[in-house]
Amino acid sequence: MPEMRFHVRWPDGQREACYSPSLVVKDFLTPGESYALDDFVEKSRTALTIASERVREKYGFACSAAMDQLARIEAAAKRQSPGGRVEVETFEP
Repeated sequence: MPEMRFHVRWPDGQREACYSPSLVVKDFLTPGESYALDDFVEKSRTALTIASERVREKYGFACSAAMDQLARIEAAAKRQSPGGRVEVETFEP
């Protein structure tokens, strides 16, 4: 199963390389685009949940790394000022 990283810049300027066990993130996020904080979290939640389920379908168990990444995204979002935007900088195979 192809995995990828999506690099983001949080509203506070911090950069993070986020992991996905599937390329499904490409269906929800676009490099060079910025997203309202809540929208980014929701799109990430949806994509990473689908990615984890794809792992379950193939291997018989959910992807804990995808769920760990989602937890890190949610925690980082809580540290941001409301109304901020998250920029998706690049995808890395």
